[in-house]
Amino acid sequence: MKKHQGINAKVWAAAAFCIAGLTLSAQSLAQDLQKLKVRLDWTPWGVQAPFHLAQQKGWFKQAGLDVSLEDGNGSVTTVQIVGSGDQFDVGHAALASMMIAREKGLPVKAVAVFAHQSDIGLLVPKESGIKGPKDLKGKKVAYTAGSLEAPFIDAFLSAGGLKRSDVDLINVDASGKIGTYVAGRTDAVFSTIPFVLPSVSQSRPSDAIRFSSYGLNMPSFGIFASEDKLKAKGDAISRFASITAGAWQYIYEGHQDEAVDAIVAQRPQARLDKKVLRGQIDALKDFMSSPQTAGQPEGVSVAAEWTVAIKTLSAAGLIKDSHSAAEYFEPNMIKPELFSKVVAK
Repeated sequence: MKKHQGINAKVWAAAAFCIAGLTLSAQSLAQDLQKLKVRLDWTPWGVQAPFHLAQQKGWFKQAGLDVSLEDGNGSVTTVQIVGSGDQFDVGHAALASMMIAREKGLPVKAVAVFAHQSDIGLLVPKESGIKGPKDLKGKKVAYTAGSLEAPFIDAFLSAGGLKRSDVDLINVDASGKIGTYVAGRTDAVFSTIPFVLPSVSQSRPSDAIRFSSYGLNMPSFGIFASEDKLKAKGDAISRFASITAGAWQYIYEGHQDEAVDAIVAQRPQARLDKKVLRGQIDALKDFMSSPQTAGQPEGVSVAAEWTVAIKTLSAAGLIKDSHSAAEYFEPNMIKPELFSKVVAK
């Protein structure tokens, strides 16, 4: 009996040694992961699919990253917080907001562009007969004065031969704008197309008219960081951007529902509608490329698209037209080897 007790003691000791070794290995691995804190653009919606999918599947960890994702409350706020402090390493936002912030002295640069066409536009009821800005004469249109759409309304109306006085513009707070339109209190609404269209269409079937169809184009959603963070954590940020870009490619190769499930799993308290999330992901696909980026992998920035954006924003008086495209993005941040690993999964 004592002999067996001795054997058992040795077995337990060996097991304990192995467990301790595994624990130390796990701790060592965790210590080796580089931390990145990311501020998102908004509360959970389809545009955040690649972040949640990569988190859910462990792709960030496989790339040596310990990524934490925090929801946002608007692109402008995300740009200000990420660009002016040390609380976050990376931000995800509408990159036109980043360009405007840089004009005001905030040292921020784009790392990756995912939605290469402006997501802003006009939502109108189906069968309304509204096909473009010229059809808005005498119509009630909701907008938000402090939002990104506001500076471009005059140019959009002008493309249809109209002035502000030809339209009944209703300034509505961002939180109530979509509800106002859905309730039928306005004939149209200016907003972010891929975010709003899938949700409003369930109550008020709608079509979208893009600003970009009328010469008002600029990069939309993408990743950015401050110049200080790019210097301090450039390699980690590049890995993060590459994994996210690969995740977008993976999603659009037939894994949309998997991405929806990942968002819901990562944000269980948000009471998300899977149908709306899928609709948002599908709607975003049409914004993910542009003539300037044809043939480029997801996420890659090219100078030509920033040149177009400078023209659009300067015409609206938001930035000076003397800037060069290279001022707004950090080149060569998407690593082909990391991108390809995700796409091949």
